[in-house]
Amino acid sequence: MERVAKRQAKLGPMKEGKVFEHGPAKFLFIFVLGFVIITHLVILVVMMRSGLH
Repeated sequence: MERVAKRQAKLGPMKEGKVFEHGPAKFLFIFVLGFVIITHLVILVVMMRSGLH
């Protein structure tokens, strides 16, 4: 813990505009989660209509 604190102290405060934005990662996570949910529901409906539930 002390090594990490010393290293961060050497770096100083973060500079404006140099911090990674999490917007693309958030969009990808929501897209994948939505895709999985929709695929699950479609497969469930297909199975119910075919009598395999």
